[in-house]
Amino acid sequence: MFDDYEIMSTIEMVKNENLDVRAVTLGINLFDCVSHDLLIFKKNIRKKIISHAADLVQVCDAVGEKYGITVVNKRISISPIALVGAPFSSDQMVEIAHELNDIAKEVNIDFIGGFSALVEKGMANGDKALIAALPRALTETQRVCASVNVATTKAGINMDAVLEMSRAIKKAAALTADDDGLACAKLCVFANIPEDMPFMAGAYLGVGVADAVINVGVSGPGVIKQAIERNLKEKNLTLGQIAEIIKRTACKVTRVGELIGREVAQNLGIQFGVVDLSLAPTPTVGDSIGEIFQALGLTHIGVPGSTAALAMLNDAVKKGGAFASSHVGGLSGAFIPVSEDLNIAEAAHKGYLTIEKLEAMTCVCSVGLDMVAIPGDITVECLAGIIADEMAIGMINAKTTATRLIPVPGKKAGDKVYFGGLLGEARIMDVPHSDLTDSFVTFGGRIPAPIHSLKN
Repeated sequence: MFDDYEIMSTIEMVKNENLDVRAVTLGINLFDCVSHDLLIFKKNIRKKIISHAADLVQVCDAVGEKYGITVVNKRISISPIALVGAPFSSDQMVEIAHELNDIAKEVNIDFIGGFSALVEKGMANGDKALIAALPRALTETQRVCASVNVATTKAGINMDAVLEMSRAIKKAAALTADDDGLACAKLCVFANIPEDMPFMAGAYLGVGVADAVINVGVSGPGVIKQAIERNLKEKNLTLGQIAEIIKRTACKVTRVGELIGREVAQNLGIQFGVVDLSLAPTPTVGDSIGEIFQALGLTHIGVPGSTAALAMLNDAVKKGGAFASSHVGGLSGAFIPVSEDLNIAEAAHKGYLTIEKLEAMTCVCSVGLDMVAIPGDITVECLAGIIADEMAIGMINAKTTATRLIPVPGKKAGDKVYFGGLLGEARIMDVPHSDLTDSFVTFGGRIPAPIHSLKN
């Protein structure tokens, strides 16, 4: 139970500190829609998704209005299309993507995730078809998001898949050259992907989840920043005390998400899943992860001390969320997407945050190299090497890592790119040795799982 002060402070978060429910995501199982006939399959998935999602936006808006808390994004995640659409060719996979995009428009949701494959141990025919379809599917649709899991701590890293994803990313960028490679902003490559994540572009519904489930993503970087600054004005604090403030604040934010999520689920007659408390920024001033680092006394994110500060922030957020809810899942921690956070984008532009430092920080954050615009002439091999490095961090540390890299055709380090909306804008980050064609990534096969994968 919260006392009066805590209730009032939560109201203040909503009014003045950019607290919102960042995403309500309806997960829908499509395995009962399977058919070898493409027309029947598309008809089945349309019927199944619309039957569950027809009222999603209306209910989210009504619940948000009731409590005065905005539900910013309404989304759908589905079973991995590479599995439920396994019989189909790459061209047919593109048709499925178009159908999903049309369904998303019909029910008026922002994004639909699950154009996905799980290939950490190898690629089946459906996986190969989906990966081959990615460039066209993401270019020709607006609301479809894709993810491919190429590594786990238990299985190791599928280097064949890493190289194929590098090629797919380059093709997707080329097809959307006029939009600064925008298709790549809807594609994540994962290690240890969660099965219950409400955040795009990686969301999909895992095979061990209920037929339909509501997952909630709550974000509050502005709230965390304000809490730190407010308390530092009043007294001198140690880092342990600051971590406690972050933890308590995260607890309140998680309670808000659980309240909204459970009521949306109840009104839709659907099972409630998890709260994902991930500090996800927006391009709005005051809603920034980077500004939290400055509140902690650092000049910019990326300077010495940044990795330690991020580790403290991530841990405190998880502890606060775990206390507030028995069903915390997804990623739950801190995102550091470069283009989606004006403060982080500025730090990268000024040279405080390099791609090497960003990679180091992903060892302790929730995701990885997220929304990073890089020179368009980077080689497939160099791009695959960057992806493989990030996958190794996830595999060895038994954590989720990902890349959302955007090689912008015709542009070089320092050039500005604009993606629009929540995707924001940024300068292209320099990638040292981006012209290398080293053969390491072309050997293929699997990098074996680490010894601690044998834990059982």
